[in-house]
Amino acid sequence: MEDNSYHSKTYKTKKGLKRILKRLGLLVLFSIIIGVLFALGIFIFYAKDLPRPEVFSERQQILPTRIYDRTGETLLRTIYEEEKRTIINIDDAPEHLLNAILAAEDANFYKHNGVDFKGVARAIMVDLQLGHPAQGASTISQQLIRSTYLTLEKTIERKVREMVLTIELERRYSKKQILEWYINQIPLGPNIYGVGEASKTYFGKDIQELTLPESAIIASLIKAPSFYSPFGQNIDELMGRKDYVLKRMLQENFIDEELFASSTQKEIQFAERQKSLLIAPHFVLYVENYLYQKYGANFLNKHGLKVYTTLDLELQQKAEEIVKTGTETNKYYNSYNAALVAMTPYNGEIVAMVGSKDYFGESYPEGCTPGKDCKFEPKVNVAIYGEGQQPGSAFKPFAYATAFKKGYTPNSIVVDEKTNFGVWGDEEYIPENYDGRYRGAVTFRQALSQSLNIPAIKVLLMAGIQDSIQTAHDMGITTLNRGASFYGPSLVLGSGEVKLLDMVASYSVFSNNGLKVDPTVILKIEDSQGNIIETNNKYPRRVLSEEVCGYINDILSDNDARAGMFGRNSYLYFKDYPEVAAKTGTTDGFRDAWAIGYSKEIAAGVWTGNNDNSSTAKQPGLIMAGPIWHQFMQFAMDHL
Repeated sequence: MEDNSYHSKTYKTKKGLKRILKRLGLLVLFSIIIGVLFALGIFIFYAKDLPRPEVFSERQQILPTRIYDRTGETLLRTIYEEEKRTIINIDDAPEHLLNAILAAEDANFYKHNGVDFKGVARAIMVDLQLGHPAQGASTISQQLIRSTYLTLEKTIERKVREMVLTIELERRYSKKQILEWYINQIPLGPNIYGVGEASKTYFGKDIQELTLPESAIIASLIKAPSFYSPFGQNIDELMGRKDYVLKRMLQENFIDEELFASSTQKEIQFAERQKSLLIAPHFVLYVENYLYQKYGANFLNKHGLKVYTTLDLELQQKAEEIVKTGTETNKYYNSYNAALVAMTPYNGEIVAMVGSKDYFGESYPEGCTPGKDCKFEPKVNVAIYGEGQQPGSAFKPFAYATAFKKGYTPNSIVVDEKTNFGVWGDEEYIPENYDGRYRGAVTFRQALSQSLNIPAIKVLLMAGIQDSIQTAHDMGITTLNRGASFYGPSLVLGSGEVKLLDMVASYSVFSNNGLKVDPTVILKIEDSQGNIIETNNKYPRRVLSEEVCGYINDILSDNDARAGMFGRNSYLYFKDYPEVAAKTGTTDGFRDAWAIGYSKEIAAGVWTGNNDNSSTAKQPGLIMAGPIWHQFMQFAMDHL
């Protein structure tokens, strides 16, 4: 007979167990629901104030402005605030560069959804084994989010916010797009951002030209850009990191054993560290000043303009060489500085500008006070400095041109004789010619070509002082704004202060048969998308008649007419270019010496003297400025 009580107890036990399991299951389910809701709550809490991932597509990268010579091949200057960057398209990046970055930073990039939980677990295990943090587990997407939106503080809150936005980023954008943003944003050195800029900085080449070892170097920099810098002290550590990246590429099957072996042994050649020295410094700073005034510092620092200037680098470098050598010679005449400007008359393009004999030199004499008693100040751009430089006889063509406008001709007569021009500046004005001689009746041609002082003053008074000033203004002189009574008859001997750049621009009008084109340093400016936003659109306007210019050009190129004063083989004469017109100038007290002249293709002017306006030895402009001007013009005309 069965024991019904036994079966009854067994049944009750099973029933109780089921009840317990059911309650436990409900508790687990409830806990899961609570956990999910808690996690969802945390997600919502941290996500509510986060910026939208779409900002990536709306966000404009900070791009520097780059200034080039006229060919666009030589980078003269980069203007940036804090970030130097060259944006590249991911399709233009070599595969081995992308693979090196993936191997070094996120080998599972194409397998995870933004957060690599396996990587996190692996990093934790390694850290526990070593007893200290050694491995990171941040994916490329997390790094991108962190560098764009979040601080580097190591808190749970920041990490959660990072993971939330990373998941959203991966949900909205393709892996290819995320990787492109990443390679353009990662810091790779002081002010160096993105692989494009790193390639130019460290290897002097575009990313398409990078070799596998060079790509591994760039991938190595991501971990610690300053520590591993190719320009720093830790080159051995950088090479070790490079080999580690190559080993990771081997492990991930991006390369084979043979390529790994050859790449680890290949010698790396880094580009020379960019020097702080500027190319064509006075010219470039003149361009910068123009850009800052027109576009503003904030725009230039961030919007990636490409500025193609008018600079002819070959002419510029030759001008710098000639000016420096010529000034060394002029030291014997107590003249310690010089400047040169050259431009093409028909379009106003400044092709060379040398503001001093050596921008990177030391002020002279040693211990002098800049702006006070220095005969040479390297940083001052004398080419555009309009306070203190007087043109001497180089001003005479303006007075003669004004007289020609009023009906005089090169054959008109003026008497060269000792003359008292009355009281000017509280004393009688009785000037002399340079050689102290008087020639009696001379033609305007003879007077101007031989730079006779007495006839020039008489011509100025015939033409009118104020009218002559107006002619100079019309042609490009921006100074001389104090009126006729201030300057008096000595104006034609160069008593007013002018800028070398203005003088060259004004003489260009003669070359251009009376058409004035304002000087410019810009060929074109492009924005970061290649759209042209500015070009040299300066239009010529007539300020002198062709007849007047013809008179001046004929006189200033007449070697026979000037031979009586300067000789037949002076620095103003070119055997192969007899059409070149030229004029020299020497100021009272021999403080400034000038030589200015032009052909149809180029106009150039040279100033020599001292920054403190002290007197030089008693030598005329032909002797001190003439050799510099002649050498440059000869080279330029042969070059053009």
